[in-house]
Amino acid sequence: MRLLTHPLLQLEPQTAAHAPEMFAVLSDPRIYEFENSPPASMAWLQARYARLEARISPDQSEQWLNWVIRLNSGEAIGYVQASVFAANGAALIAYELNSAFWGRGLASAAVQAMLEELTQHYAVQSVLAQLKCANERSRRLLSRLGFAPRSANAGAGDRRDADAPAPTLTLQLRILYPRRSSSSAMPATTAKLAPTTPRLIQGETSLTPKKPWRKPSMM
Repeated sequence: MRLLTHPLLQLEPQTAAHAPEMFAVLSDPRIYEFENSPPASMAWLQARYARLEARISPDQSEQWLNWVIRLNSGEAIGYVQASVFAANGAALIAYELNSAFWGRGLASAAVQAMLEELTQHYAVQSVLAQLKCANERSRRLLSRLGFAPRSANAGAGDRRDADAPAPTLTLQLRILYPRRSSSSAMPATTAKLAPTTPRLIQGETSLTPKKPWRKPSMM
């Protein structure tokens, strides 16, 4: 994994050392409006981050890529992550930002930077994101980046039942970014990314993700 830089922020490869500052970032209750809950403790988060440093699933079928989002001022504000499936060139992505930084274009910038890295250095051509249908904020963000609905699942049981699962939505992006020429290649440890708009290509990819941890709440 590489350090990615963008005009608005940096994406740092996530390690266990990030746990103390990320515990404060992820303890914001507004993040969990639609699913999940804050980390149980800093030690719990540190142990989880340590496991994710493997960067690969036990059967080696998936790459687990996690970046901490850091402003150029030095403040950590959230993360982006991707599970990459080499067998079919697909990735499942997620992201979370502390609510104090919503509405500034920072989540879009971070996800956009990750998308470019996935296509240029991990041969990803199809990207999926799963979220609750009620999460309009995240749905708008992904739509602006070119994602389109692929499927919706209303969940099991009668939707009038308060205990029934909330309906979920899968958005898909099939993208092709222009490759950098060899003369403009960045050093192996750092990539500088300018804002890029992906091109949407129709089509579907089927994959069954092995979750490296609980499903993020997608802001």
